[in-house]
Amino acid sequence: MENARLSGQAELPVPSSRPPLAPRPAGDDDSTGRKNMQQLIQLRWIAVVGQVATIFTVHYGLGITLPLHYMMTALAVLVAFNAASLLRLRIRRRVLNEEILLALIVDVGMLTVQLHLSGGASNPFVFLYLLQVSLGAVLLRAWSTWAMVAVTLCCFIALVVFGEPLNLPVGYRDGLTGPYVLGLLICFALNATLLVVFFTRINGNLRARDTRLAALRQRAAEEEHIVRMGLLASGAAHELGTPLSTLAVILGDWRRMPDFAAKPELQQEIDEMQAQVQRCKSIVSGILLSTGRARGESPTETTVHTFLDELVAEWRATRPSTGLVYDNHFGRDLRIVSDSALKQMICNVLDNALEASPQWLRLQASHDDDTLTLIVDDAGPGFSSEVLERLGKPYNSTKGSPGSGLGLFLAVNVARTLGGTVHAANLPEGGAMVTLSLPLSAVVLPDEDEEDEHVG
Repeated sequence: MENARLSGQAELPVPSSRPPLAPRPAGDDDSTGRKNMQQLIQLRWIAVVGQVATIFTVHYGLGITLPLHYMMTALAVLVAFNAASLLRLRIRRRVLNEEILLALIVDVGMLTVQLHLSGGASNPFVFLYLLQVSLGAVLLRAWSTWAMVAVTLCCFIALVVFGEPLNLPVGYRDGLTGPYVLGLLICFALNATLLVVFFTRINGNLRARDTRLAALRQRAAEEEHIVRMGLLASGAAHELGTPLSTLAVILGDWRRMPDFAAKPELQQEIDEMQAQVQRCKSIVSGILLSTGRARGESPTETTVHTFLDELVAEWRATRPSTGLVYDNHFGRDLRIVSDSALKQMICNVLDNALEASPQWLRLQASHDDDTLTLIVDDAGPGFSSEVLERLGKPYNSTKGSPGSGLGLFLAVNVARTLGGTVHAANLPEGGAMVTLSLPLSAVVLPDEDEEDEHVG
């Protein structure tokens, strides 16, 4: 509901499955090949309707006798082939280059039959061969395109050798009123119209494919960056693990020493130091888990309310701010799996909001169907347009300090592994809002009754 009141926004879709790092050749793109085949099927329906209209117009309107029985039989074969093509698309999604070549060859064969029955090479609609060659040049690979050229050339030669001209009325060359010139005009208009419509749609398919490939390349670059971060974090965890553990032991000893135990103010400072050491350990663990590695902590079973309540309590205890407003509207509690990466993702977003708005920020939790929605908003200056355009990219920040801009980047990476989305926007009254949407199926545990039934 709150998204409707945003003035500027940018949304980053996060797929749940990991795509291949290396894009496949254009000819093997499932979606593009399927869409191209659908365009051919639509074009074939148009051809069927156009041929029926043309045949009856010429036969009955212009008084030129045509073998209607044979021509209608050829059209019935074309309709049956088109119906089979539709059925094939439903059975199998991927469309190969060879299948598109076969479909175009069938179209050329049916056109050749119709031309042979209606005047051979002298039929003005013989120029429709150019439409088939043009479609092949756009849809097929290079060798297949030349195969189309060879097929159409052979068909044209066959029409010249075996075709018989029609008995046209006297004066068929008399301007636009002559059947031959009128047929040429209609053929030209048909070719031009179909080429414009079809090529426009094909170019749209190709642009959509290029957009997907660019997204895959960008994803590959980001994952390579994540791997490098993971290696760096692994080294940092190895180097920092021992001194942090040593500090934790020393602080524990100090806490039990009589000189410190007798002074409450020193006890309070030791507690703060222990909390900060624990926070350092959690940060290292969160970075490692966000980059696909683990530091040894196992995911634990908890509930949504318990997880969020403990997270907020821990965040408040380790941050110098009392301005966090926590609104939990999740509803009925559910058992979930919690790990440090999920907690660190939410804390990263809260930390960013705290830096922008130290006096006030808010965390809202809600439940909509199968989605856990967490909204973090603040009263700060909001996101710049550059940050919104590059949401989720590493080092995308206006702070200007080295290493800044990784909070949202790591949050997006964790959400991506869970099949969720990250949405950032500016509020019209000032401030910013980040929405984390996670599918509950990725974290919710099945009910115990369902487990018992499954075991039984």
